[in-house]
Amino acid sequence: QVQLVESGGGLVQAGGSLRLSCAASGRIVSSYAMGWFRQAPGKEREFVAAITWSGGNTDYADSVKGRFTISRSNAKNTEYLQMNSLKPEDTAVYYCAADPHYGPMLTWPRYWGQGTQVTVSS
Repeated sequence: QVQLVESGGGLVQAGGSLRLSCAASGRIVSSYAMGWFRQAPGKEREFVAAITWSGGNTDYADSVKGRFTISRSNAKNTEYLQMNSLKPEDTAVYYCAADPHYGPMLTWPRYWGQGTQVTVSS
């Protein structure tokens, strides 16, 4: 089993920055792909970013490319999402996720955190 706990959400003004963290525990998470999804009110959960177990490959949703950066520390079993130039449309609950394989990480990964709220005011 894998447990994922997010932190770092909050309220920020448009143009500001936040860094989300996700602490993982359980199985050999350092060998898992990890990533982030988000869900805005009234909308479906959507992919944000993903990173391979080694950190050698990353993918981003078009809406966040150039503004968000995903990274991880396998020594700390933690992944991060640095969010810059935030916009009101980035407001959502952000979910940390993990999967033994990279492919499912881009669509619907096996393990999910509880989510952390990010609110961007205009």
